[in-house]
Amino acid sequence: MQKRMKLLKNQKGMTLVELLAVLVILGIIAAIAVPMIGNIINDSKDKAILADAQTILSGAKVAQANGEGEKNDKTGTITFNKDVLEPYVEGIDSNADYSVSYDSTTGWSVTYSKLGDIKEANRTKYGITKSRGKYTITASDLSKALKGEVTKEEKSGNSQ
Repeated sequence: MQKRMKLLKNQKGMTLVELLAVLVILGIIAAIAVPMIGNIINDSKDKAILADAQTILSGAKVAQANGEGEKNDKTGTITFNKDVLEPYVEGIDSNADYSVSYDSTTGWSVTYSKLGDIKEANRTKYGITKSRGKYTITASDLSKALKGEVTKEEKSGNSQ
């Protein structure tokens, strides 16, 4: 009996089976966590682009208050191009192309080249449209996207 107790006290380390069990558990955890972390990173990149679009929109509203922008008398649309907006926005990629327009019927909309960097599925989800090679989002869809709300198109698609 004393000999057996001595053997139990002298055991050090782990068995191979115990090590393999730990490795399997760590592998399962990694297989679940890595894709989730990747999605979080992609979502944060999308939100950063949308935040830039919001900054551009805010700059256009300040520019309008200062009497800037090109008004089309026929349509009533006011357009703010990049040259007009540059003094009003900070932190936007200088290589990016952007503009803002205001229409009394549709409201504010932001055209921003970086919106094309968002995955197509998310562009649909956020309400981003493409016209003549340029990506545009309305102020209301931009606000919903930044809050994480569902766009009208997505609601109607899910209800069918």
